[in-house]
Parts: sequence; structure tokens; C-alpha cells
Amino acid sequence: MRISTKARYGTRLMLELGLHYDQGPLLLKDIAMAENISEKYLSQIVISLKNSGLVNSFRGARGGYVLARHPAQIRMREVVEALEGGIGLVGCVKNPEACVRTAECVTRSLWEEMGQKMIQVLEEYTLADLVERCKNKNSKNIVYSI
Repeated sequence: MRISTKARYGTRLMLELGLHYDQGPLLLKDIAMAENISEKYLSQIVISLKNSGLVNSFRGARGGYVLARHPAQIRMREVVEALEGGIGLVGCVKNPEACVRTAECVTRSLWEEMGQKMIQVLEEYTLADLVERCKNKNSKNIVYSI
């Protein structure tokens, strides 16, 4: 199982916004440059984050993107679900009617348990936790800024 590029890049976008929380809107081009990600790709990703209520945008000379809530109020589960369209290893876990073997399938319970563990881990972490980790890691050897 792999987390999509969209989810990984979107998480990095959110981390940039979290690192600069309360500093005003950030331009997508600055985030793209800081994270070495295509601005065009980030412009597609940010739509999912806006639609999920995680990011707000502002137009104009002082426009850009900001977090819709404080980083401590954003669970990583929300971020991944916004970008992945939900967390499920196989379709039959959320939609038992998707498979005719659901009733007798032994492996379905394994996929369901694995999915629950992933959700549990993502629910334990907030964006603020990642911001703190980033600050601790970068304070040891790198100056981090846009």
C-alpha cells in the first residue's frame, strides 16, 4: 500500500502553512519553491484542501493561502482523507455490496483492521505535532524559511 503523491505533497503544503501560521497568507509559488514541488500541481491539490475546509484563500496583492484553523485543531486524518478521498485499503470495507464474497471473505477483516490502525495513527497526530517535529529537526542544523 502506498500513500499517493497528492497526499504527500498536500501534507507538505499544509506543513508549510502550519509553520507560518499567523504570519499572513502564503503564495503558492513560495510554497512550491520551498518544498520543491510544481506550483501547477500544488494548485490542483489546494482545491481539495479548500473544499474540505482546511485551507482558506485570499485574492489580491496580499493574497495567498492560510490554514482555516489552528494547526492543533487539524488532525492528520482530515488532511489525508481530504487528499485521498477517504482511508480504506479495499472498497469492500466501506461498501460491502461492492463484492459478492463479503459474507464469507476471511481477508476482509484483515483489511478492515489494517485500515482502522491507519486511521488511529492519523487521528493521534495533529498538524501542530508535525510543525513541532519540523522545528525541532531543523533547529539542529538548518534554517527553515520560505
